[in-house]
Amino acid sequence: MNEFAVSGVNCAVATALDADLAPDLASFGAHCRDLLANGCDGLAILGTTGEANSFTVAERKSILEGALAAGVPAERLLPGTGVAAYPDTIELTRHALSLGVERVVMLPPFYYKAPSDQGLIDSYSRIVEGVGDARLKVILYHIPQTSAVPIPHDVIEALRQKFPGTFIGIKDSSGDFDNMAAMVKRFPGLAVLAGADPLLLPLLKLGGAGCITAAANLIPGELAKVYTGYADDDRQAEVDAAQARIVAVRALTTGPQQIANIKAALALVTGNAGWRRVRPPLVAADDVMTARIAGSGLLAVQQ
Repeated sequence: MNEFAVSGVNCAVATALDADLAPDLASFGAHCRDLLANGCDGLAILGTTGEANSFTVAERKSILEGALAAGVPAERLLPGTGVAAYPDTIELTRHALSLGVERVVMLPPFYYKAPSDQGLIDSYSRIVEGVGDARLKVILYHIPQTSAVPIPHDVIEALRQKFPGTFIGIKDSSGDFDNMAAMVKRFPGLAVLAGADPLLLPLLKLGGAGCITAAANLIPGELAKVYTGYADDDRQAEVDAAQARIVAVRALTTGPQQIANIKAALALVTGNAGWRRVRPPLVAADDVMTARIAGSGLLAVQQ
């Protein structure tokens, strides 16, 4: 459909947990299959919504393997592999490539704050060189409100010049639309992906590639309507209605407890109460919030 190496509606997939708070691969796999069947182009597993940084390296590997075992094609997966220690990032990225998964989403090293541009370039360079695989395609992950480490435009430019064809996109979860617009203009061919669901539509109109978003766990079909219909005048009413629902679902679930809220909604939608589980320090959505989600009328809820 376009020139980007990654595009469309990509879900920031939540991770199901069992009673011991270990990954529930059966429920997770079923959810992945449902997302692909209902409008998602790709699945960004092991991101913020997926509670990635609450899992060990071994658990992260098992979750990726679980998605593949559930029948998700390798080319539809965008696993998060960026962690604070770059050797672990290398290990996770090599593991993905060994399974045929070539596109990964990569946070910057996020513990030490205010790194220099050169420090970020050096970190990403060591990772790419350490992985040592020409198949590797990296989607940078810019979420400074959580990581406290933004990815400056000069760093993006330096990495794209140093490793042509490797750094193919960026997920911008900052909520700063001006930043997204500036990247679309400065980096032709870079897939700029919105991290906030309501920004998919305006970003597409500027030439963006798509999204990686949390509400896609709940309403992938609405996001797909926006992606496939935004430029079609005959579908304007359909797109507007989908956008209104996207904005409403985002408003309902967003905030400091967004992950817990998304999982509470999944518990309602699937009828599987286990979806409410989160790993500490996160806390499951309380009954008041769960009732608010159930009573919103925005989701097809199983009672």
